[in-house]
Amino acid sequence: MHFAALHHQPAPLIIANVWDASSALAAQQAGYRALGTSSAAIAAMLGYDDGEAISFDELLFMVTRIRAVTALPLSVDLEAGYSETTPGIIENIQRLAQLGVVGINLEDSRVIHGERQPENASAFATKLGQIRQACPEMFLNIRTDGFLLNDDNALNETRRRGQLYAANGADGFFVPGVTREEDIRALVRDVPLPLNVMCMPALGDFSTLAASGVRRISMGNFVHSAIQTRLKDLLLTIQNEQSFAGVFSHESH
Repeated sequence: MHFAALHHQPAPLIIANVWDASSALAAQQAGYRALGTSSAAIAAMLGYDDGEAISFDELLFMVTRIRAVTALPLSVDLEAGYSETTPGIIENIQRLAQLGVVGINLEDSRVIHGERQPENASAFATKLGQIRQACPEMFLNIRTDGFLLNDDNALNETRRRGQLYAANGADGFFVPGVTREEDIRALVRDVPLPLNVMCMPALGDFSTLAASGVRRISMGNFVHSAIQTRLKDLLLTIQNEQSFAGVFSHESH
C-alpha cells in the first residue's frame, strides 16, 4: 500500500520511530507497517544534542543503513530542513528520495541558541509551496509546536497554521504535545489534513485516538529513551552485583 494511503485507513497508522538498522529490524519483526526516524534519538545515539546538531551527511548515512536492512516505507525527520535556504532543503529532500525515502517531517520552527523559535507562518507556507512543487511525490508531514511549547493560544494558532499549510501542499499535520481529546477533535474537524500526534504521558490510548479522528501516531524519541534507561539499569546491576546473572535473567521467564 502507498505510504499516503496508510494515513486514510479506518485505524490510525502506528509508525515505529527508529534510529538505526537494529531498531528498524526490530520494528519490522514486530509487524509495523511503516518506519519514521527520530531526530532526537539519532542525535543522542551519535552523542549530539537535538536540533540539527548533526550534519545532514551523518543523517543520510543513518538513513542509508536503515534502508539497507528493510523495505518498509520510511519517513525521515528532517527537522527544519538542514539548510538555511529553500533550494538547500529541496536538495536534501531529493537526496533522501534517491535512497527510497517516501516521506519527511518538516518543522515550522528552528532551534536557535538552544531555544525553539517558530517561523513566520506565511513565510513558512510560501517555502512549503515551493518544496511541494519541487518534490511532488514526497509525503510532507508538517510539524508545528504550539502545544509542545505550551503557547497560551496553542489551539487557535495551531489550527490557523494547519489550514494555511493544507492550502500550500502539506500531506499531513504533526502536532506533538496535543493530548486533550477536545483539542484533538477540534484540529481533526478544522484542518483538512491527516492529524499526527506523538507519544506523551497524558495521551489517550489508541482506540480513543482513533475515535477522535487521529490518523497517525508517533513514538518520538521516548522508546529510545526508555531503552537507554534500561541499559543504564542493566550496566549498574552488573557493576553492583559483580556478576552477569542479570544479563540472562529474562531467559528464565
